[in-house]
Amino acid sequence: MRILHTSDWHLGRSFHRVSMLDAQAAYLDHLVGTVREHAVDVVVVAGDVYDRAVPPLPAVQLFDDALHRLAAAGVPTVMISGNHDSARRLGVGAGLIARAGIHLRTDPADCATPVVLRDTHGDVAFYGLPYLEPALVRDSLGASKTGHEAVLTAAMDRVRADLAARPDGSRSVVLAHAFVAGGEPSDSERDITVGGVAAVPAGVFDGVDYVALGHLHGCQTVTERVRYSGSPLAYSFSEHTHRKTMWLIDLGPGGDLVAERVDCPTPRPLARLRGRLGTLLEDPALDRHQESWVEATLTDPARPDEPMARLTERFPYTLSLVFDPERSPQDSLASYAQRLQGRDDQQVAEDFVAHVRGGSGPSEQERTVLRAAFDDVRVGDGVDEVSR
Repeated sequence: MRILHTSDWHLGRSFHRVSMLDAQAAYLDHLVGTVREHAVDVVVVAGDVYDRAVPPLPAVQLFDDALHRLAAAGVPTVMISGNHDSARRLGVGAGLIARAGIHLRTDPADCATPVVLRDTHGDVAFYGLPYLEPALVRDSLGASKTGHEAVLTAAMDRVRADLAARPDGSRSVVLAHAFVAGGEPSDSERDITVGGVAAVPAGVFDGVDYVALGHLHGCQTVTERVRYSGSPLAYSFSEHTHRKTMWLIDLGPGGDLVAERVDCPTPRPLARLRGRLGTLLEDPALDRHQESWVEATLTDPARPDEPMARLTERFPYTLSLVFDPERSPQDSLASYAQRLQGRDDQQVAEDFVAHVRGGSGPSEQERTVLRAAFDDVRVGDGVDEVSR
């Protein structure tokens, strides 16, 4: 069975205030073309179809058009909701849409109810694990404690129990939206940390033939059978080195697997430039970036006059301007952004406690309270967005 694995479309998202709708439409054209060109048997979409719970109408229209075209091609599609999607909104009409071969899995209660498709070698069961917010699904899944590893383990226990009751030789594919240990994040994913832990071990998914992951935006292989397709488009400059692709997976009769990357169309390359303004404006080696979307980091000791206007004369598609003056680490004028670089909310809060106490940081009990407060805010924001 030939499977096309994609995820993290983020329909409706912009890139530094530049609309990505045309690029997203071009990607979906490419997706449908790939399905036809490579004789794909099933498409799997591992979450974050939309960029927010209530997507703009043009994004909904793109999604609707893609579903109609996949259904018209006679190719089944299995998709799950991600942490950016409203599971309830995305899942509306799932029962009816399934009749057209579009299978939406947005309810955690259905994680062990697979979409079963057949090829000449027998059944392949596709299990959809939508994004599982631990605080919301722990009780319904019977997880031993709150945390991503606990709820995913509980969901996978149900999957393995269902799979064990199926005929010998049945193969299995799991779609999941999670941060799995070994994956490399970028700046454009929303934080899903709970209790100070974001990643879960890949071993949680043991016992199935292929795991199609979503959430991280770089295409990557965690293990031979556990892979991220990544987002089809770049949504932050941290992705400037990414090769945007989908996975074409051939799942053989005994569960043997062959994986191939299929490139996605790139609307415009990304470039991260760093140096003094004069150097960026004059260096002939930078000519190749004149058609790129540019993030420029200026290292001039003093802020130059009209830097954005001057940069856009040479690099018309400059979207982001960052100032990082050349100063020693001891310089008291080092920017607040520099001091916070690479530090998460928990670390910033702990540093603040140490600052106001004159050097004495929080106790372990206080760290636990801070972590719980950040978790509560993050979960509360997620619940509020989904309930809109």
